[in-house]
Amino acid sequence: MIDHTEVDASLGGQGVGRRLLDALVQWARETGTRVIALCPFAKAQFNKDPTIRDVLR
Repeated sequence: MIDHTEVDASLGGQGVGRRLLDALVQWARETGTRVIALCPFAKAQFNKDPTIRDVLR
């Protein structure tokens, strides 16, 4: 479950949150894990990018 995604304010706008999400997607694919996105940021990213939706439950 992705319930919260947070990066330090000094890293805002640098794509760090998306890199965290991409790492989670990679891990989920490697382990066959399905995820639920509760975090508004993660939900928005899954809505924008259909290429990562394969890990959603």
